[in-house]
Amino acid sequence: MDNRFGDIETFLMVAVEGSFAAAAKALRLTPSAVSRSIARLEQRLGVALLRRTTRSLALTREGVAYRDRMSAILADMIEVENGLGERGQGPRGLLRINASPSFGAHCLIPILPRFRERHPAVTVDLALSDTIVDLVEERADVAIRIGPLRDTRLRAKKLGHSRMALVASPDYLARRGTPRTPDDLDGHDCLRFSFRRSVDSWPFRIGGRVVQRPVPGAFFGNSGEVVRQMAVAGCGIARHGRFHVAQDLREGRLVEVLADYDAGDGEDIHALYVPEDRAAARIRAFLDFLEEVLVVEG
Repeated sequence: MDNRFGDIETFLMVAVEGSFAAAAKALRLTPSAVSRSIARLEQRLGVALLRRTTRSLALTREGVAYRDRMSAILADMIEVENGLGERGQGPRGLLRINASPSFGAHCLIPILPRFRERHPAVTVDLALSDTIVDLVEERADVAIRIGPLRDTRLRAKKLGHSRMALVASPDYLARRGTPRTPDDLDGHDCLRFSFRRSVDSWPFRIGGRVVQRPVPGAFFGNSGEVVRQMAVAGCGIARHGRFHVAQDLREGRLVEVLADYDAGDGEDIHALYVPEDRAAARIRAFLDFLEEVLVVEG
């Protein structure tokens, strides 16, 4: 009988233990059975996976590639089986979440302890990055995205909407003056994002219509959190989603400027997930938790 999975499992154990004898002991097989299993696998693949000498055993280049790939596939199989088992046991297992540093720091981290209390069998792996990750390739379960949605393969759950605001520190405004109109920005330092397409202009409502106005500045940041901290440090005027600066505004570290010219624009915030993954109890529990607990200030 073809025991393909058994041959793969035997090879992975040999790769871990470094010898047929040690692998045989771990698998409760004889060394000859392990040798036959590896021979079948190599014959089926048409390549040598192991380089054997009288004193040592090493993986070939093809063996290294096969080990790495099959280890990942085996981990995925285990995760799928664990996920299916969640249905009768409640949420459990590893939950991978991806979000921007700004949203993670100001919105997710403050509420994650409550999620862990509610679902102690779920292990949370939170990755914060402004890079847009591919959920399928990165094996993330949920990604929080701010702004337009582009990946049509994914399902989206809207979490909220956050309007934009121009902000600066009281110290900066005391030194440089408070702008009264958008034209006054010519005499100020504007802190901008290097990852935005339109980095040289901001929208303002002037005379009943929204216009894009070029803004000056000698600083670009590649993350919202970097730009926010520069604004708090008194380095200039920044344009942020209100969810990102709400606490700074409440506590006086930042104040809003040019509110009378607010363009009224903002960004939607969504939780994205692969459609078939929604059935996993840990993912469903996290999405429901966000809907119940998360408050996006905007």
